[in-house]
Amino acid sequence: MRNIYQIKIESFYSENKRMPSYSEMLKLFGFKSKNAVFKVVEKLMEAGLVAKDHLGRLIPSQGFGEIQVAGLVTAGLPATVEEELADTVNLDDLLVKNKATTYMLEVDGDSMIDAHIEKGDMVLVERATVAKDRQIVIAEVDGEFTMKYFRRVGNKTWLEPANKNYKAIYPVHSLNINAVLKAVIRKY
Repeated sequence: MRNIYQIKIESFYSENKRMPSYSEMLKLFGFKSKNAVFKVVEKLMEAGLVAKDHLGRLIPSQGFGEIQVAGLVTAGLPATVEEELADTVNLDDLLVKNKATTYMLEVDGDSMIDAHIEKGDMVLVERATVAKDRQIVIAEVDGEFTMKYFRRVGNKTWLEPANKNYKAIYPVHSLNINAVLKAVIRKY
């Protein structure tokens, strides 16, 4: 179970892209003593949530930033659900296979709404130069970029929207794959 100190450190890390110093944790936790901070850090280290580098600075460990998987919820008819705090998942491990080739884009437009991708959604994509037929890609077609289904039949390639109000895009000069869609993130 995540405690308040872990949550505060994770929030700090998320905002600042680094771990807080002991002085910063003093303020973060509302403590008056660095010894109290030291004891919290020791507990977090024992739990495997943080570690120290060769200079003694805090670094995130394997379990840092994981989110609990609380079980299943039915999306059909209502049913009773018992919360199962059985496991945790790290979103980076779940969604990102290679950080060096992965990036996010914000969606602008509605040509992919029938694929449940809407304006304002964030898409997680992985750089690629090839794609399989029917994969959603970020592509450069005749010098302009777009997100569509990649289509290939024989030697013919084109981009297909997921909205009946748009037409397929057949390249006049070039069609280059830049990335392949890995996930769609929507905030409510």
